[in-house]
Amino acid sequence: MEQRTEGSETKKPKKPVRSMSGVTPLTVVLKPRKCDHGTCIYCPGGDHVPQSYTDKSPAIMRALSLQFDPYEQVQNRLKVLKIMGHPTDKIEIIVLGGTFLQYDLDYQYNFIKRCFDSLNGRESKDLDVKGKASIAELKEALEKAKKLNETAEHRCIALCIENRPDNCSQEEIERMLEFGCTRVEIGVQMPDDELYRLTNRGHKVEDVVTATKNLKNAGFKLGYHVMPGLPYSNPEKDMEMFKKIFEEERFRPDQLKIYPCQVVDDSPLGTTHKLIGFEPYDEEQTKEILRKMMEIIPEYCRVMRIMREFPKDKLVRGLVRLDLRKDIEEKLRESGVKIKEIRMREVGFNRENLNTNLKLRIIEYEASRGKEFFLQIVNEDNILFGLLRLRFTEKEKGRGLAIVRELHVYGKAVEIGESGERETQHRGMGRMLMERAEKIAKENNFKKISVISGIGVREYYGKLGYDLEGTYMVKTF
Repeated sequence: MEQRTEGSETKKPKKPVRSMSGVTPLTVVLKPRKCDHGTCIYCPGGDHVPQSYTDKSPAIMRALSLQFDPYEQVQNRLKVLKIMGHPTDKIEIIVLGGTFLQYDLDYQYNFIKRCFDSLNGRESKDLDVKGKASIAELKEALEKAKKLNETAEHRCIALCIENRPDNCSQEEIERMLEFGCTRVEIGVQMPDDELYRLTNRGHKVEDVVTATKNLKNAGFKLGYHVMPGLPYSNPEKDMEMFKKIFEEERFRPDQLKIYPCQVVDDSPLGTTHKLIGFEPYDEEQTKEILRKMMEIIPEYCRVMRIMREFPKDKLVRGLVRLDLRKDIEEKLRESGVKIKEIRMREVGFNRENLNTNLKLRIIEYEASRGKEFFLQIVNEDNILFGLLRLRFTEKEKGRGLAIVRELHVYGKAVEIGESGERETQHRGMGRMLMERAEKIAKENNFKKISVISGIGVREYYGKLGYDLEGTYMVKTF
């Protein structure tokens, strides 16, 4: 299980879980800015740090030291990832901080442009960004940067933007596509209008429903942030609302981050929790509700993370431990409960006594007024080697769209051009999944199929016969 590094030496990567799923994530942080609606009661963030973060979080401390410059943040992380032994040719850029789509337009375009410039190791176009560069000039420079990245040493194969459900208009979705975004995470917390009102969330459940449908129809992979243990809720109500997320077709996200509510310094709840008599769940309550949640998550959903990483000295009330997930998963495995959630089934986390007799399984389900096909390559133990998400959008005026929202082959990341003899990547699984998706689309009378492609993966889809149309890679039958 060694990994290639620069030069002839090999080494095991530090924190191997970071690239275990086949992609190396790289986080960049936005400059401080308050959300337009105000502040949710559980949300920290002073004037010198982005909304919902503290100045003791590692990513924020790093960004502060680099004055939130996206170019320097990317350079710094590339250097550190290489030192740690992780491959850096297949990168997922993750934009953290405030609500990105609420920032000034010139800041948005320049921020994404400089992320690509840093991956490319060169400026696509030297612009005066101190108020003189026009949006048209920034757009042109971004397009050049994206084009360079298609064949760069460090390719952006995915880009994730954290967002709010009420900032997912069609105009904003088009802009995210223009940025090269392929994944969107929205803060849902718990889908209940009364809880939203009491916690000053600033949007309604209907905004979640609309954003979910529109984002999926645009091809994005969609993640929800959910928050059990909110003020004015309880474990029974939490489970009722959580079940609704998967039972009702108007929700059904592809991914989850589960962040039990904590009382953090510099948040409204930090000063009011005693007045309203609020106490977050203790460790046993948290473990119990997380276990119940894990048991009902369907096969098409991946739990990206459990627990927010707040520094101990910033926690007023709440759990200090961040490794609850490990305990919960160990207990679930020991109990023999078959967990369907993706991450626990990934091949990278199930290397012992691995059966490599593989088969293709397809799950069909309705979601957000469209039809989803979840294709997965698994072995006899349901260990996951690769997946594809194909969506047929709702037919409007007699026409719908067949779009691949995700193609992912799991296993430790293998550098572009390597054969992957000891790994699961680059063994033709991606091509096979795409061919089956094309066949399904043809059988359902679609004349073409689209893919939401990361900029650095366009070359791959080009080899499969796809051409760039707008922001999508498209094949006509």
